[in-house]
Amino acid sequence: MSLKVTFELADEDLDHFRRVMRQARELAKERGTEEVLAAAESLLERIKVVEVPEFIRDRLGSIKTLTEMVRDAEWNLPAPDRTRVVNALAYFCEPDDLIPDDVPGLGFLDDAIMVELVVRELRHEIEAYQDFCSYRVARDAQLSRGEDPVTRDEWLAARRKALQSRMRNRRKRQREQRSGGGSSSSTRSPFRLF
Repeated sequence: MSLKVTFELADEDLDHFRRVMRQARELAKERGTEEVLAAAESLLERIKVVEVPEFIRDRLGSIKTLTEMVRDAEWNLPAPDRTRVVNALAYFCEPDDLIPDDVPGLGFLDDAIMVELVVRELRHEIEAYQDFCSYRVARDAQLSRGEDPVTRDEWLAARRKALQSRMRNRRKRQREQRSGGGSSSSTRSPFRLF
């Protein structure tokens, strides 16, 4: 028998997560990109060997996409976007979680909440990267069959440029809507983590 638990984070709760994220980012500046990525990947390794609820495991799986996005040389994420993703992962460098990880069943809940907030904040970047990865697989299949005379580097560069442009345009439109340019009652309340 499963149990569904739903809760709502009030503005004060979200403010708390913003403060925690700002503190983590400041500490992470001292560590550097590689250490931030390693800490996020270490969290993924830890949840492989402990029993955590499936909804937490699902949320934390998004960390893998974020770290791959930064490490993927073919994606070649521009510096400002790369910094946004690394800043989003900074929370996972902090050894002192809101809820200690060794609390059975709930230890990774704060991590899952933070990942959910980060994924919402970076959804355009994640969508663009996932589209790029899908495109790359499809194009590799075409090239392996000898169907396209264009070099792999040429088509990856063209696709990367188009997707990263789309990502920035969507983020810009979202900011404009948040600033009063077009809010609707059906949109979620604005949340800016970083």
